[in-house]
Amino acid sequence: MRRFLPHPRLTAGFRRPLHLPRLPRRRTAVHVLVAASLSAAYAAQAVAALLPHVPLLLAATAASLLAEGALYRWQRGVLSLFAKSHADVTVRHVLRDLLLVVGLLRLGEQDRETVYAPLVAGLLAFYALHCAVQAVSVLVRRTRTLPVVTRNIDASALRLSPAPPMLLRRPGHRLLVFGLPATAGLLATAGTDRAVCAAAGIGLSLVLALTGLGALLLRLLPGRRPAGEQEVLDWFDAWLAEYRPTVGLYFSGGVSSAYQANMWLEPLAELDGRPVVILRERFMVEKIAATDLPIICLPKVSTLMRLEHSTLQVLIHPSNSGKTSQVLRIPTIKHTFVNHGESDKLSSCNPYAKAYDEVWVAGPAARERYALADVGVEDKDVVEIGRPQLDVVLPYAGAPAGPRGGAADGHSTTVLYAPTWEGWDGNPGNTSVIEAGENLVRALLADPGVRLLYKPHPLTGSVDPRAGATDLRIREMIRAANGERLGPRPAGDSELARRTAELDRLTTSVFRSGADHVERMLRQSAPEPGRAAAVTRATAAWEEAYWASLPEWEHQVVTDVRPALYACFNRADLLISDVSSVISDFLASEKPYAVANTSGLPEEAFRAAFPTVAAATVLTPDASGVPGLLESVRHPEKDELAGARAELKLRLLGPAEPPSQDRFNTAVQDLCTASREHRARMTQRLASELPGQRQESAPDAAAAP
Repeated sequence: MRRFLPHPRLTAGFRRPLHLPRLPRRRTAVHVLVAASLSAAYAAQAVAALLPHVPLLLAATAASLLAEGALYRWQRGVLSLFAKSHADVTVRHVLRDLLLVVGLLRLGEQDRETVYAPLVAGLLAFYALHCAVQAVSVLVRRTRTLPVVTRNIDASALRLSPAPPMLLRRPGHRLLVFGLPATAGLLATAGTDRAVCAAAGIGLSLVLALTGLGALLLRLLPGRRPAGEQEVLDWFDAWLAEYRPTVGLYFSGGVSSAYQANMWLEPLAELDGRPVVILRERFMVEKIAATDLPIICLPKVSTLMRLEHSTLQVLIHPSNSGKTSQVLRIPTIKHTFVNHGESDKLSSCNPYAKAYDEVWVAGPAARERYALADVGVEDKDVVEIGRPQLDVVLPYAGAPAGPRGGAADGHSTTVLYAPTWEGWDGNPGNTSVIEAGENLVRALLADPGVRLLYKPHPLTGSVDPRAGATDLRIREMIRAANGERLGPRPAGDSELARRTAELDRLTTSVFRSGADHVERMLRQSAPEPGRAAAVTRATAAWEEAYWASLPEWEHQVVTDVRPALYACFNRADLLISDVSSVISDFLASEKPYAVANTSGLPEEAFRAAFPTVAAATVLTPDASGVPGLLESVRHPEKDELAGARAELKLRLLGPAEPPSQDRFNTAVQDLCTASREHRARMTQRLASELPGQRQESAPDAAAAP
């Protein structure tokens, strides 16, 4: 039997050390220059104050203020460097004003100390108010940090309100704005020798600080702040009892991993029952794509455990994370792992999968992969459901057609190059970008009949800087090729703009600058009825307008959220990729595809190690096979792998009937049934072993829908 695991050479002697992202040298130089400029301004101000020298004092103070403003506008990274050196904005501002006071004292006679004493007292009072405003802003933020964050749920009962102005919540910005009148007044006094200027400036700063403090204190009044923690938890329990969820999508991850959950939103929405999305990170609430599904974020484990007493029966996990083990502790819920994509990589048969009640895979190949991996996942716990997301992928329609930019046969060939990223394990065959990317792109651009769509993985370069550098060079190659391939441009920009505005209106919640999670909860209540269907129609219209707005001859670098990968599938005649889940998904179309072999293995061993390559054209790093590959795509009679693709599609994705969405729904309902039966057994056992105790620990199975 063919082995369905990576070749040992890929996991033994070929490991490379991980590379952490490096700060570009140019950016480092800019940071050093800005920091040095600000430090020089303070040094000049100190010298001017001690001499004293009024013109230099005025110029140095103005320079430090301008540099400070530039930091907050363009060089936020330098601010963290100053903060780590204990030279944060408060210290810098106090130092600036202190040097001005020293300069004023040095400019006049000895009796001026009495004149400027009230000004110093006013400055001290202002900084005391600044500390008070900061303390109250922290209290306000804590009252607005709710234990549950929601979306698409009416949470008006929690007394939600708009967030305080951003100026009151950012100490650096606040001190610069509120303290500017005082600094300007001291500068005016230094230049005019009139103490009234400094008094007026300091007085205005005091008024601004008092106004900000009062505005924040008002938000701490019982009727003005959101509901307290216990009140929110009681509301959440009541919502669970009213909505009675049956199946949920559980997700935890980083900022760039939201796509792993987003791909399961539509299949989840079409399930029988009452689905819900459960998140763990607050920022992820806004990263989830447009959906009508209720979304709840439960950052604390203690809040998460309240799901044990709900009607939730099944949780679907599209990825593993450190917080997955926390929810697996809930005994009343059945858990299944669906993954966010299947490939021949070791990550597709991770030993962690044995922690779930079931593992749902696309087709027989994944079942065999788990069996051969011997990671503790029993075959009885593996369920084949297909890939319901792939219903949008169009089937193969024959040889490419359309204007071909000067090619002899008059037909264009759209090639999608979608390499994966370098991965965490350092295996040399993970991505083709480093060793083969430039050669592949160069060979494709050399063919006048090729239109290239380049869609790199979002994490490209996050581990190995060489991948990021190569990605930038590839983009420059495509830009240069477009410059040499000029032609007419369609007049579809206005239609695309209209479709974009319509889709943004349906999928994007517009918030004012500085809106926090409480304000977003207030604005993102229950969606309008029928919005999901409207989003589907608007997305299809946008994609049609997007492709129509682009010249047929123009190569494209696709890095935005739109168009999605599957939309690129439907435009492509050929895929070139690496060993990844992109291959399995593309096979739904049965179109030709190629895989770059950068593993160092001979082709025969490469095909044996990775079953998804069985129906692919294998390309070497020098890309010498690209011309022959294009020839077979343009002339289907020369395509010897069509039958192999159809067979491999069946093995990877399962049968076409019943539809994958139906199989997905059946698997969910079966696991829900198992969950209810398990709850009934728990209730019966607890009642017999511990009479009168913990009767309420498991919801009544009869009450569960």
